[in-house]
Amino acid sequence: MSMLEEFREETRDWLKTNCPDGAKGPGYIPIGSKSVELDSDVKLWLERMVEKGWTVPTWPKEFGGANLNNDEYRVLIEELKRINARPPLTGRGVNYIGPTILELGTEDQKARWLTVCARGEGAWAMGYSEPGAGSDLASLSTRAERRGDQYLLNGRKTWTSDAAYCDYIFVLARTAPEKPKHDGISLILVDMHQEGVEVSPITLLSGASPFCETIFEDAIASARDIVGGVDKGWTAGKRLLQFERSTHAGINISGSQGGLTQESDLPELVRKYVGTDSGKIADFGMRERLLRYEMNTKSQQITQKRAIEELHARAPAFTSSAVKLTNALNIQEGDEILMDAMGPSGYRWNDESGATKDEVAALKRWLYQKSLTIAGGTKEVQLNIIAKRVLGLPD
Repeated sequence: MSMLEEFREETRDWLKTNCPDGAKGPGYIPIGSKSVELDSDVKLWLERMVEKGWTVPTWPKEFGGANLNNDEYRVLIEELKRINARPPLTGRGVNYIGPTILELGTEDQKARWLTVCARGEGAWAMGYSEPGAGSDLASLSTRAERRGDQYLLNGRKTWTSDAAYCDYIFVLARTAPEKPKHDGISLILVDMHQEGVEVSPITLLSGASPFCETIFEDAIASARDIVGGVDKGWTAGKRLLQFERSTHAGINISGSQGGLTQESDLPELVRKYVGTDSGKIADFGMRERLLRYEMNTKSQQITQKRAIEELHARAPAFTSSAVKLTNALNIQEGDEILMDAMGPSGYRWNDESGATKDEVAALKRWLYQKSLTIAGGTKEVQLNIIAKRVLGLPD
C-alpha cells in the first residue's frame, strides 16, 4: 500500500470516528464570527478539525495547519465529500487574507494572525470596492493617515460581504495620496469592533442581505498590520484577489474548496417538471441542454483536480481567472435549465402563491447566483485578465 493510500485509510477512519452527524449535509462551518452561536455538533466538529490541523490542511503546523501536500489535501477533500461532511473552515480568513499573510506578511503578523484564522476566532470582511471605485479599483479614495504607531482610516467601502457579522476587515487604503493611483496604496488589517466603523446591510433581489456598506470615520489600525509593506498594497491586494478567485474556482488549497463543482440532482428535477417519454426527458431541447451542462460539469471537475495537483503555490496565478469564470458560468447555466424546466412554478416567491419550499429555494438561488459573475471580479474583468495575462493578447 502506498503512503497516499495509507493516508486515505487513516483519514477515512478518523472521519468515521470524529465527524458528528450534525456536521454532515449541505453547507459549511460558519465563517468564524464571534457573534454567531454554533450548534453543538458543529462546534464539536470545528474543535476537532482545529486540533487535527484540517481547517487549513496545507498550512505549516506552527500556524495551525497539518502541512499536507497537494495529493494529501485532495484525498482529504474527497473523503469529506464521500461521507457528506462539512469541509474545513471556510471564509475570507482561511481562504483570502490568511494565505496572503502566509506569503507576504511579516513574522510578527504570521505569529499574531494565522492561528486566529486557522481556529476561526473571528470572521473577516473584505474592504476593496467603493462607490466610485469598482472595476477601476486603483481609483479608491479611502485614506489611512499615519498617527504615531497607528493609522486613522476615513472612507467608504461597498459590497463588504457579511460585514454585519464580521470581527475584522482587510482594507485597501490610500497611504500616499500624492503618488500615482496604483502607487501609494496599502493593505491594512482593521478591528471592526470600534466606534469608527459603521456597517449597513444592502438588500439584494433574492431578499437576502449578505452585502454591506462599511464606513470608516477615524477608525484605528495598527501600523504593525500593513501587509506586504507600506505603499505596496496594490501588489499585495492583487495577490489576495488571486486567492479569492481561486477559491471561487475550487483551486485554492489553503482551506475549504467552496468552489468545487458538486454532483447535481438537476436531471431528476428536470424530469419531475418536464416529464418523460420512454424513460427519456420528453423535451429534446432540454435533453440537449442538460447533456451539455453535465459534460461541462465533468470537465470542470477534472480541471479543478488537475489544477490542484499541479499547484506549486497555494493558488495559481492568472489561471484562476479562467477556472473561476467557467465555473460560475456553468453553475448559472444549471440554474437557468432548472428555471426553464419549472416554467411558471419557478417564479412564485412564497408558499402563499402555491410554491413549494424547493421551488422558492430554486428561485432565490437563481437570483442570488447571478452575482457569481460579479463577485470576486466581474466576468468582463476576468475576460480581460485571460486575454492579457494568459493568452498574451495586446491591450
